[in-house]
Amino acid sequence: MTSVSIREVAPRDGLQNEEPVPTDAKVRLIDELSRTGVRRIEAVSFVHPKAIPQMADADEVWSRVWHNPNVRYSALIPNSRGAQRAIAAGFREIEVVVSASDTHNRRNLNRSTEESLDDIAQLIPLVHDAGATLEVIVATSFGCPFEGDIDPDRVAGIVARVRADGADRIAFGDTTGMATPRRVRDLLSAVRPDLLHFHNTRGTGLANILTALELGVTEFDASAGGLGGCPYAPGASGNVATEEVVHMLHDMGVETGIDLDRLISAAELAEEIVGRTLPSGVLRAGPRSRLV
Repeated sequence: MTSVSIREVAPRDGLQNEEPVPTDAKVRLIDELSRTGVRRIEAVSFVHPKAIPQMADADEVWSRVWHNPNVRYSALIPNSRGAQRAIAAGFREIEVVVSASDTHNRRNLNRSTEESLDDIAQLIPLVHDAGATLEVIVATSFGCPFEGDIDPDRVAGIVARVRADGADRIAFGDTTGMATPRRVRDLLSAVRPDLLHFHNTRGTGLANILTALELGVTEFDASAGGLGGCPYAPGASGNVATEEVVHMLHDMGVETGIDLDRLISAAELAEEIVGRTLPSGVLRAGPRSRLV
């Protein structure tokens, strides 16, 4: 393996778990990330402002950011109304979430997993008719804070259903950082995603990525500074930090196309925006961390 694709999720997944930040700050962060060499950015989420007030200004943010032609930008949506807003805004890469855990799905989306799958089946033609693609993110794939272990066969069943319905891509989310290398092997032995999204709640994020790499996965989500979490999952701390992932991959001789110096600067901006110290060890390590 010589290259890995990273999707930067700090502007959406990262900021949705913080106190609302000004629109100007969100625009600055996306613009800074767009200059790092990252080829994919999850920019905004089109959700009801009462559900996630941190994303209430999604339309304004997207209208003001610099759209780097070398970057693919995506938006997260909860339902058909969100999809219509994303399409009207010009997005052609759209994501929707369903939880493998029924309890988490009800906490997150106010409906059962089965009901969400029925909604997704109706959503796919709407997205395709607009010339866009739909990625289905299966949250709590590696474990649930309410239900505990998740059977890999349950995740595989969800994947089979959405693929049959026409989903373009599949991602697995480690919503609360319950994944370990053993869980990664168990799940990927049952079913393969296109992309993996790891949290670092228990410090296993990089180990999980390394395990997935060994199993052939080459696309991952990561968040500048380790920013993020899940507002509907108790104990879900930050995502795996993009600069830590890039530092590890470059040291292994695996290319990402990302400039680590610029990425660290973007992570420092994220830290400034949220007004607190972020967990990334690369940020704390100083200039030597930039020598790859």
